[in-house]
Amino acid sequence: MKRVMLKSLVALAAACAFGGAFAQERVLKMGLASPENHPAAAGMKKFAEAVAAKTNGRIKVNLFFNSSLGSDQAVVTAIKAGTVELAVMNSGILATEAKELAIFDFPFLFANEKESDAIVDGPIGKKMHALLEPKGIIGLSYWELGYRQMTNSKRPLNRVEDIDGLKLRVIPNTINVDWVKALGANPTPMPFPEVYGGLEQKAIDGQENPINVIAANKFWEVQKHMAITNHQYNPQSVIMSKRTWDALSPADRKIIDDAADEAAKTQRTQARAEVAANLELLKKNGMQVTSFSPAEVTKLREKMKPVITKHAAIVGEALVAEMQAELAKLRR
Repeated sequence: MKRVMLKSLVALAAACAFGGAFAQERVLKMGLASPENHPAAAGMKKFAEAVAAKTNGRIKVNLFFNSSLGSDQAVVTAIKAGTVELAVMNSGILATEAKELAIFDFPFLFANEKESDAIVDGPIGKKMHALLEPKGIIGLSYWELGYRQMTNSKRPLNRVEDIDGLKLRVIPNTINVDWVKALGANPTPMPFPEVYGGLEQKAIDGQENPINVIAANKFWEVQKHMAITNHQYNPQSVIMSKRTWDALSPADRKIIDDAADEAAKTQRTQARAEVAANLELLKKNGMQVTSFSPAEVTKLREKMKPVITKHAAIVGEALVAEMQAELAKLRR
């Protein structure tokens, strides 16, 4: 009888151990608004590979492109609810959850990628992501969308005055509406999945996005002119549902976090390498590309100053001062 009981206890312990291991097997959904040929998608693939390798396939990340999980706003809601586990999106979009993240949409904030890398990978970047946790979102790392340029179907843009009157799609948040208004254009907030159709149907005259996004979405088919303005730099946040995060073991959390950081290196490197090639691709497909002279860029900056002043008060003067101090150190 004792032998039978002992065998039963051993079998029960083995079953519990097996069940515990089995319970840790997970399939996670990860979404992106852009198509699969975008550099953010390369980062997602690297992330999924790293997670699978570090867990021996126990955690699998399924990737969804082209807004197939919904608009950015819908995905944020799903992340908070735990029905979507992971996503990559413009950090500024998350200002709807924590207003301070709108600082990443300030015009002409960064002069180059060295500055942006130092800020997002440093204390300020970590502080911004920490603000999302009470909202049900975990910020894992920052990838890169890049510097934004303007396109339109009406006319070449050589001067600030050429922007006047254009109906431009903007990311749906206040600072982007305000800076487009400051240039005399008509801002039209619109979810990204609707942009191509809006351009094709002439509901909007133009839009503004990094070169890699313009190329990946074949906007040359519906836009003739592009101006190199570098008016904004967009980091992208890799975010995870806090509900999912809290259900992971400490070891698995570290795996996820480390994989996101590893993928950031791949993603940023590839994104930067593809800008020149994609610029040539746009020209080859008929886009007429112009550049603002230094004098016009100065005028552009002047037009943006009231917008920056207004939104510095909204995101917090202390945060803006901290950002400026960090950037000043980098520029010495």
